[in-house]
Amino acid sequence: MGNGDIRVRGLAARAGGWSARHRWAAVGIWVLFVVLAMGLGSAAGRVDVKDSDQLKGETHTAARIIEDAGIDEPASENVLIQAKGGDLKATDAEFRDAVDAVVRAVEGTGRVTEVASPYDTKTISKDGRSALVQFDMRGEADTAGERVEPVLKAVEGVQQDHEALRIEEIGGASMMKTFDDAFGDDFKKAEYSAVPVAFGILLIAFGALVAALLPVVLAITAIMATMGLMGVVSHVMPMSDTANSVMLLVGLAVGVDYCLFYLRREREEREAGRDAQTALRIAAATSGRAIVVSGVTVCVAMAGMLFTGLAEFEAMGLASLMVVAVAMVGSVTVLPALLSLLGERVEKGRIPFLRRRRKSGGSQDSRFWTAVLRRVLAKPVIAVVVATGALLAITAPALGMKTQQLTLDQEFGDSLPIVQTYNRLNEAFPGGSEPAEVVVKAADINAPEVKSALADFRDRAISSGASRGPVEIKLHDAQNIAFVYVPLVGGSDLDKAGASLDKLRDEVRPATLGKVDGVEAPITGQVAGSKDFNDQLAGAVVPVFAFVVVFAFALMLLSFRSLTIAITSIVLNLLSVGAAYGILVAVFQHGWGASLVGAEGVGAIITWLPLFLFVILFGLSMDYHVFVVSRIREARLRGLETKDAIRHGVVTTAGVVTSAAVIMVAVFAIFGTLSMQSMKQMGVGLAAAVLIDATIIRGVLLPAVMALLGERNWYLPKWLHRLPDLTHDETPQAVAAPAARDDEGEPLKV
Repeated sequence: MGNGDIRVRGLAARAGGWSARHRWAAVGIWVLFVVLAMGLGSAAGRVDVKDSDQLKGETHTAARIIEDAGIDEPASENVLIQAKGGDLKATDAEFRDAVDAVVRAVEGTGRVTEVASPYDTKTISKDGRSALVQFDMRGEADTAGERVEPVLKAVEGVQQDHEALRIEEIGGASMMKTFDDAFGDDFKKAEYSAVPVAFGILLIAFGALVAALLPVVLAITAIMATMGLMGVVSHVMPMSDTANSVMLLVGLAVGVDYCLFYLRREREEREAGRDAQTALRIAAATSGRAIVVSGVTVCVAMAGMLFTGLAEFEAMGLASLMVVAVAMVGSVTVLPALLSLLGERVEKGRIPFLRRRRKSGGSQDSRFWTAVLRRVLAKPVIAVVVATGALLAITAPALGMKTQQLTLDQEFGDSLPIVQTYNRLNEAFPGGSEPAEVVVKAADINAPEVKSALADFRDRAISSGASRGPVEIKLHDAQNIAFVYVPLVGGSDLDKAGASLDKLRDEVRPATLGKVDGVEAPITGQVAGSKDFNDQLAGAVVPVFAFVVVFAFALMLLSFRSLTIAITSIVLNLLSVGAAYGILVAVFQHGWGASLVGAEGVGAIITWLPLFLFVILFGLSMDYHVFVVSRIREARLRGLETKDAIRHGVVTTAGVVTSAAVIMVAVFAIFGTLSMQSMKQMGVGLAAAVLIDATIIRGVLLPAVMALLGERNWYLPKWLHRLPDLTHDETPQAVAAPAARDDEGEPLKV
């Protein structure tokens, strides 16, 4: 069969063929699409998720009341004045002088309002050694961190004059500034370094500058186009900075992967002696099809986040879905056009120290994976038992997973001075750094029964044991709203603080404010937000898991027309996700080996991470699975026995899967180097899962399971034969082996 006799069919093949024939038009359409998307996004602007839409439950109700009333809550600040030792108390003259000096200093900056002395507000600790000067920053809370520096310097000046006391400022504005100064550039460096890292690995993989540039350029243009589309779509579903960061991460990973799959196959066919046009057509029908199947599966997985009911998750899911779809379309359209335009010039800029890939029947067999496969296929039962046992052992710690929003000291450890201030404040005034906030709305906030209920609530909050006080009430007469700030017993211990919150919601409120008709009194704050987030996320786990698993199963069934392949795909992916969970719990919850990755055992996993990891990993792991299984099925269709087809499929894809995995692991590991524990958890979890998926799952467990199943791999019950056939993209290229036939001599249908 000559080069010209090879015919390929299917969506990916037709798209690739059209692009190769109309290459300038394909490139022009892509460039126009990217420019238009960016232009429309810039013109439309991005609408971000509002505070009132972040969560459901009481937190949502409180935010809606505040928003509807048009009240802009200022950023509140505290100055902790504390005796360093000895018998110095808040009643002593030196202590009073320091308090007065702080009040004068912060007022003198002109940046603050509502300055309150602890002698007026009774914010003096029980032991009399600590006191709080409280005030609000002028202007919008979101930008208060940009204006707080003169206030911080004023407080530092007072500290220098009173060495016997510890005088420290902490609050929303000062924490915002501290984080921006310490970690603001951290994320940017991570995002910017991801591209050079990916390019460097591609340069080593391909050994040529032009070939390495193509995947990076396509990934970047896909990200640029998606950023523009996010601006347009945000007017229907609001976006966020977090969604933007996740989109960049996912876009770079899948964009580079898809190009890598396509480019490697095209190179392989040319090295096998095929002309450029035929090699491109085969790559379009094989790797192009795998990209489409993988891309659709990843999109379905990302769509699972839309079922959480959490605005931030919905934004992340939609942004990730869009960038995967754009990268997928670009890979099967503009990439063939560019390869057609470049031809042999794709090998330009070769690195002299990197050896040219050896020609071995169009593929470069991996010696390492060839050796591994020989042992796996020789004793598949042992391989399955050992690999599965190892993965289950790694997964075991996940059974005791504890999730919660990380407190300041958990998130940053002792790396920032403000964390020590936070701990000292919580010790002296439990819950004072992040009090519960009761938003009380009434027809007339000054009505006698409402005032009486507010006073009763304040008294009962303390007498019930939920708070040690002081409970502060701020009235907004014009809007008929009151804010009640209740420091929760438990402070930074979220379990104990959560119990105090439950007491407020279930006992104190019904007995006081709940008895006044027409009064709304939702309770919000950090502890309440964490609880509401956990409750909603817990309710979303089953629908999201079910949606992703069922639709991924259906896509695999339609794409490979095999019930066995569909079932094993889901089981293997779940094992991969479970292993990632186990590593997270072992490292970050229990602290086993945490120092090896520059982390700490903080006793919990950040609340949003398990569901986020499941969706991302379930989607991304399909990249490798679809690519490897497609190659195995292709070899089986060409007449190889099942074991030979497995060996051929795994070994010939080992190079590209390894390169893709190394890129993903490197990019994700960058996020594991950030200072925030939540980002470390995300980076380590993703990197570990991809590494496990590309090695133990795809290199050992998948071939061993398929070898045990034999011809049962291609089993499809007769009652499912009516399903749509999406398997027609494989090329019927000739191989030395005869076409496989059944016992009656008929061609075997795989």
